Amino acid sequence: MMTPQSANSSNRVLVATFPVGALQCNCSIIADPVSKEAAVIDPGGDAEQIVKVLQDNGLKAKYILHTHAHFDHIMGSRAVAEKTGAKICLHKGDEWLYNNLATQGKFVGFNLDKETTLPIDHYLEDDEELELGSIKTKVIHTPGHTPGSTCFAVAHDESIVFAGDTLFQHSVGRTDLWGGSFDDILSSIKGKLFRLDESTEVVAGHGPNTTIWEEKRHNPFVA
Repeated sequence: MMTPQSANSSNRVLVATFPVGALQCNCSIIADPVSKEAAVIDPGGDAEQIVKVLQDNGLKAKYILHTHAHFDHIMGSRAVAEKTGAKICLHKGDEWLYNNLATQGKFVGFNLDKETTLPIDHYLEDDEELELGSIKTKVIHTPGHTPGSTCFAVAHDESIVFAGDTLFQHSVGRTDLWGGSFDDILSSIKGKLFRLDESTEVVAGHGPNTTIWEEKRHNPFVA
């Protein structure tokens, strides 16, 4: 597992990405190397592991950022919030999914009746910027996989976007679940993500990283 210490520049955003939960959602931690303020993106399970990464690197979680509210991306949110005091952040378009965690679980064969969510502390809005010390994270609303799907772009020394289940390496997120729209996801990718610099690294919600350059040329759905 990559840890924030692997960043080799004092002014470079610290990034750790590792799979969590039953469906191996990619959870990411981003942090400012000076203030140590951090955001946890998609804590989909294994909350103790997430908190340990924060603690081992002396990071203070300020935000929990959700790319969307499917159960495999929010399962660890309550525990991480309770252990760190971080604010739970989600686009309002996915609030109905967030509030129906148990129902989502039953649909795919998981018993989540004992799992409950905490109230949302902050509703994410398109184009807003969240600050972690000197690091600014831009919110990009990208509906399609879900109505409230959101990506998070960080441009600090190097550019990176956390795309959730909107854009994958040579694929796109499924749109046959609650509130999904194939037309919307293509519009979000072409109209918003593909406007980012081509060198931008894409951290997907599952699986390997890719780049905007790679997907503009070789993604069979949107190339």
